[in-house]
Amino acid sequence: MLELNPEIVCLLISQAHEFHAKETLRVPDDADLQEEARNMQGMTPYEEDITYQAFKNTVDDLEPDQQEFLVALMWLGRGDYDLEEWEAALEAAHERHNDRTAEYLISTPLVADYLEEGLALMGYQCDE
Repeated sequence: MLELNPEIVCLLISQAHEFHAKETLRVPDDADLQEEARNMQGMTPYEEDITYQAFKNTVDDLEPDQQEFLVALMWLGRGDYDLEEWEAALEAAHERHNDRTAEYLISTPLVADYLEEGLALMGYQCDE
């Protein structure tokens, strides 16, 4: 049932954990000012972060159907779908697919945990 090499998913989990662990990437108290500054700069504050770039490049290098699988896997791990609804999750991911999959995934709090849980539900786990 796994249409994506679990090692790639595990790599993304590791990259997401590392990215979200960085204290410098926390949202400041005044989010409106931060949003205004981002709009003026035309980029998010983390676009130059090497961990973010590694995550984004890994996702962007995947085929569209693999990116859709990754999104569906995250939804599975988050509890939006269960294993019996896997085909529906894949269909929904296909319908919503766009060129910002990496940004969507990395901006999801706990994405690494959700991917890890999705893998576990499918009978896979990452080696520590």
